[in-house]
Amino acid sequence: MPKETLKPFTVYLEDEQLEAIEKLADELRKTYGPRWTRGAVVRLAISQFLTQRGQI
Repeated sequence: MPKETLKPFTVYLEDEQLEAIEKLADELRKTYGPRWTRGAVVRLAISQFLTQRGQI
């Protein structure tokens, strides 16, 4: 698998969004391991959104 190239980007979230992201990251870490950070969950959500819109 090719290595990801990540660029820093600031995102402002509402409290409930951040709480949901943290909860999902905890669940995914328990199932799949420590690579599931909040940032990984946000990247997954953005990728899914853009894929559904046919952007990527």
